[in-house]
Amino acid sequence: MTVLDVRGLATAFERNGAIARAVDGVSFTLDAGQVLGLVGESGCGKSVTALSLMRLVQPPGRVVGGEVRLEGRDVFALNEREMRRLRGPGLAMIFQEPMTSLNPVLRIGSQIAEAVRVHGRVGRRIAWERAVELLGEVGIPEPATRASDYPHQLSGGMRQRVMIAMAISCAPRVLIADEPTTALDVTIQAEILDLLRALRERHRMAVLLITHDLGVVAEQANAVAIMYAGRIVELGDVFQVFDRPLHPYTQALFRSMPSLGGRRERLEAIGGQVPDPFHLPSGCAFRDRCPRAIAACADAIPPLVEKVGGHRAACIRV
Repeated sequence: MTVLDVRGLATAFERNGAIARAVDGVSFTLDAGQVLGLVGESGCGKSVTALSLMRLVQPPGRVVGGEVRLEGRDVFALNEREMRRLRGPGLAMIFQEPMTSLNPVLRIGSQIAEAVRVHGRVGRRIAWERAVELLGEVGIPEPATRASDYPHQLSGGMRQRVMIAMAISCAPRVLIADEPTTALDVTIQAEILDLLRALRERHRMAVLLITHDLGVVAEQANAVAIMYAGRIVELGDVFQVFDRPLHPYTQALFRSMPSLGGRRERLEAIGGQVPDPFHLPSGCAFRDRCPRAIAACADAIPPLVEKVGGHRAACIRV
């Protein structure tokens, strides 16, 4: 069953009279229990997509087009009070940097309990007990004691677990995880990813997993969307995309990754830079970096169309 349906989402920023579409016509669906990996280089629009879904884009940015439906409910048609009620039990988000997302002067138990009280309408004592339960659910030892700690007293991995506890406190239908393993060492990354998988299976949440790490997507996701310059350029089942990437940008991403097996091979960097969203080239935004570009690539923005078995790509050369 589809729980999240995103169609033509567009978010723009204005600077000195110029307008840039950081998100431009993004469309995808999420089913219950599904994980969609949203992948791309820094600055391609992944985090802005997440903030747009949550209606948390700050000026000078604003959502300028598209439709987002959560279980059939039009998210953009809600007033701010209704939207606050939707955040938590409907849409929840794990933000990228827990140290800046947590309040440094409040105990972690209080911060989780506040989320429980806002959406659960329960008393302080019950909310605190639920906060302790959630800390235990996300694997923090001695949760009753650690609930009284401040964020600076926790390791990076434990702070990330606190953020996850806050996000799942209301059993959301859709969880958005924005780079949930950033700045964590490899062993802690694996623990956090295992935790997210277990929680997803236990609560049957749909997950939008935002990352630049294709290895994380291979391990966690059912489907993958490759994003470049604000647009999805490839979308499909994770096995389809990994086995036979269609878009030249996706192919370049895979060539830039080291392979297993001990083979010594030179990694290929993607030439050039991600274009300035205020000064995008005409036609395909990737054409100036693409080894397969032809003159026709400058004529029009290629649409994301199905090529084979639900596998979609936005490239005239495919």
